[in-house]
Amino acid sequence: MIMDRLARALDDRLRLSPVTRRALAKVFPDHWSFMLGELALYSFVALILTGVYLTFFFDASSADRVYQGSYAPLDGSTTSAAYASVVRLSWDVRAGLLIRQTHHWASLVFLAAIVLHLARIFFTGAFRKPRELNWLIGVTMLTLALANGFTGYSMPDDLLSGLGLRIITSVVESIPLVGTWLAALALGGEFPSDAMIPRMFVTHVLLVPAVLVALISLHLGILVRQKHTQFPGPGRTEHNVVGSRLWPSYTLRSLALFAWVLAVLFALGGLAQINPVWLYGPFEPAQSTSPAQPDWYVAWGDGALRLFPPWEFRIGGYLVPAPFFPGVVLGGLAFLALYLWPFAERLRTRDRRQHHLLDRPRDHPVRIGVGVAALTFFAVLVVAAGDDVLARLLGVPVYDLLYLFRILVLALPILTGAVAFLTARALRRGEAASLGDLTRADLRRAGRPSRRPSRRDDEPETPAPDRPGERIELWPEGEVWRWRYRDEARRLVLTANRVAVSEEEAVEAARLAYPGVDRVVVPGPPAPSPPGPVRAALRRWGRAAAAGSLLVAALVERRRDRRRQRDGDEGDPREKADAAPRGGEPR
Repeated sequence: MIMDRLARALDDRLRLSPVTRRALAKVFPDHWSFMLGELALYSFVALILTGVYLTFFFDASSADRVYQGSYAPLDGSTTSAAYASVVRLSWDVRAGLLIRQTHHWASLVFLAAIVLHLARIFFTGAFRKPRELNWLIGVTMLTLALANGFTGYSMPDDLLSGLGLRIITSVVESIPLVGTWLAALALGGEFPSDAMIPRMFVTHVLLVPAVLVALISLHLGILVRQKHTQFPGPGRTEHNVVGSRLWPSYTLRSLALFAWVLAVLFALGGLAQINPVWLYGPFEPAQSTSPAQPDWYVAWGDGALRLFPPWEFRIGGYLVPAPFFPGVVLGGLAFLALYLWPFAERLRTRDRRQHHLLDRPRDHPVRIGVGVAALTFFAVLVVAAGDDVLARLLGVPVYDLLYLFRILVLALPILTGAVAFLTARALRRGEAASLGDLTRADLRRAGRPSRRPSRRDDEPETPAPDRPGERIELWPEGEVWRWRYRDEARRLVLTANRVAVSEEEAVEAARLAYPGVDRVVVPGPPAPSPPGPVRAALRRWGRAAAAGSLLVAALVERRRDRRRQRDGDEGDPREKADAAPRGGEPR
């Protein structure tokens, strides 16, 4: 009652009901791949929740501190305040290790979900007009997530994270002219400086999360403002969205995903050990640890540094160190290509139309070939970052693996990209519905060059040709018209959920949804089939039970009325005595 009054009061003052009604009626597609973005969003929520808890116990300081806690090997040792607080958080704070490890796992899942979401958008062409801005926002969020993950990884000031921070500092210092200035500006002096942990803390918990929240809000706002993309299918066109409404079906599905994300992350945090900093020891500039591998999302940079030859040269008297090309140029070119890809593809294809239907990956062999080659290239770099671990496990010299990875990082992307390109072209040209249906003839045709005329921007889309067994059925229903799509081959019937005021309006709606499909007028929808014996018996029993319940309720109510009437006639004797006239008192 109180909440209802409060909602009515707010609606009377802010007029929120029309906006809320439209928002709850928004339709979202049902394909599972669209949940990858929500997986990233809910991982980010888990990061915020666990991160707030961790800030209560983390001491962002490089000052010396004597550790006194439950971890006996370090008890009484002098370390930095940051490292001591992390060890104390892991061993002495209740649920501290669970929250810390859950936070670490959430960061890995968050970045993995962003990469998978970005790959889905790339391979299906969801970055095309009018969604270029959302693509740029997504790439920017990936860049910020990488930076924030690395700062969080480096804040404990253990030996492994300190070694990674030393490598990144060297990469930044390798930039000609401005490298040393940028490193000093970021760290507050030469590495290691007393200000680097406080600055990383402020960046990690305040600056980057605030920008990410703003970009996520803008990303979702643009998504709501624009129509959601969808895969081609029956009833799906460039002008509609087929799926589930936001309330209640999609909301319940999304909340279930949120619960699963939290459950899996906390299960990983409680059962799978990750980043045991007390085993690495505190950071000392003169020490290093081997094997040493960073988290997967920055391992590609470590792998590039290991594989690239130690080439150095001078330009105009300025030294260009060896880490510059694998550490700065490679990453810069990769993200520059991501930012420019939508515009480069539009320039190559001369396609400036708006697209709301997604592409099948097979429809664009060049795109899928480039994407698979890029993913293979970075996957080889990630594996190469663990060459010392692999050398120990396989019992082979690490330099043999180094030369092997140098060959693979150049040859394997070309091979996988060519295979993906030819496979996509074979699927597009042939009649195969899946990879298993491809034949040798399809693959041979895929290797031949094709000449297809490009479509001009002002050329209208041609409707799909008539297909046997498909038709649009229209019928009058009182003063309105309704229509449905029927596919006899697949035994599919889809009825429009909106009525039309005239036959012409119904024909126009059907033409937009299913161009090129024949339209016929039918008397109306078929009569429902008679119920089976079990359903008929259940209906009879249900009706009998309902009638019996009504009869019993009527008898009980009648008995109550008679009891009230009898009590009213008899009345209370005290009331009758009070109501009787009183005579004069005797003298």
